[in-house]
Amino acid sequence: MNGHQAQTTPINPPQISQMFQKFALAFKTKTFEFFADEEDDDRRGINAADGFSLLDSTEDFITDQKVVVIKPDPLPNSSISSLNRASQDRTIDTQIADSFISSVFAAVSSFEASYLQLQTSHVPFVEESVKAADRALVSHLQRLYDLKRFYKEISKNPDSEIGLGLGSCWESQVQENQSKLRALGIVSNRLQEEIDDKDNQVPSLRKKLAEIQWANTKLSKKLSGNLNSACDVLLTVKVFDSLLHDACRATHTFSKILIGLMRKAGWDLGLVANSIYPDIDYAKEGHTRFAFLSYVCLGMFRGFDLEGFCLGGNEGNKGTCSLKQLLEHVSSNPMELLRDQDSDFSRFCEKKYQELIHPTMESSIFSNLDRNEVVLNSWRSLSIFYESFVSMASSVWTLHKLALSFDPVVEIFQVERGVEFSVVFMEDVTKRCNLPGQTKVKVGFTVVPGFKIGSTVIQCQVYLGGSQCKG
Repeated sequence: MNGHQAQTTPINPPQISQMFQKFALAFKTKTFEFFADEEDDDRRGINAADGFSLLDSTEDFITDQKVVVIKPDPLPNSSISSLNRASQDRTIDTQIADSFISSVFAAVSSFEASYLQLQTSHVPFVEESVKAADRALVSHLQRLYDLKRFYKEISKNPDSEIGLGLGSCWESQVQENQSKLRALGIVSNRLQEEIDDKDNQVPSLRKKLAEIQWANTKLSKKLSGNLNSACDVLLTVKVFDSLLHDACRATHTFSKILIGLMRKAGWDLGLVANSIYPDIDYAKEGHTRFAFLSYVCLGMFRGFDLEGFCLGGNEGNKGTCSLKQLLEHVSSNPMELLRDQDSDFSRFCEKKYQELIHPTMESSIFSNLDRNEVVLNSWRSLSIFYESFVSMASSVWTLHKLALSFDPVVEIFQVERGVEFSVVFMEDVTKRCNLPGQTKVKVGFTVVPGFKIGSTVIQCQVYLGGSQCKG
């Protein structure tokens, strides 16, 4: 402009030594400022990362800027000492707590061992041992009380030095383990004593067992002899004949009850007797009852020669087995035996009842009773009728078991109509035949069958037909 060229001063980039000098000065200050150029306030928005990138740039380095780092003030000596004291107090409190807990467990274990020792001293009772165990027990209780009192005092006054007498945690644990070992030793000794006791009882118990076995063998032999004696007594003609008379008496009783019910129901007994045995010339009107007796008796003895008694299959073996069943049956109540509907005797009663009393006959007898009497549904509803039938069935069942016990078994027979009367095999049921020598009498029907036991014959009872027999 004035013709002179303006003088220019070249700007040299800052040297590296000057940059380190500025950083060293910055670390000695107590304030920290990034890019604190008072002339350019808009540069305050630049972040720290940008600031560091600017510091690293040699081309865009800005002169006269201040970089300051904060240096923390040192803590006073009083604060350091208080922290050290608090840490030391916490360490002391932890040690006391550990020692206290270990002491409590050790005292409890010692008390448990002393209590077991006291129990052991009572069985067997040893006075000195009981006293010693009692003293130890009291001392351990006192120890627990002292620990309780210590806990209360240390809770009120944490700075108290009373806890120094607790001992170390390891000592308490050793004492606890020793007490547990002592308790286990006491229990082990007690169990060993019981084992020794049992071992001592073994020889005496073996001796008793041998004595019992010997006594059982003796009783078994005696019982076997009695059973053989019973067989000898039972398996006689006299016993069989006695049981046969019992069966006949029971059959007479049931037939009488049945005739009474039929008469009450309005049945014509003459027609019924004629339907059982047609064209029989009865000597008396009342002799029609023998037709009913024959119907019942022969019906009950039907199948007597079979081992299963018409029940299908075999009920058991012959001989001793049948005799055993006989003894079991006579020692029981027949009415109680019927409660088991699957038993052979119960099935026998049911089958024989169905053969004797047909449904039509049953309905006619029991439904036509007077209105003032109870209308019955079945034969089991009338106690007298029911009991008489069961008694008759029981007598026949017993006689059948006895017959199977004989060797050879008892044979049963009956006489057909029209056969000539023979005093060897037959007996007049009415006891009325004079039987002249020149007269021949024929059988009308069999009332009670006859039996043959070896060479012995028990006569069958028959009703004779014809005018030669006079009452």
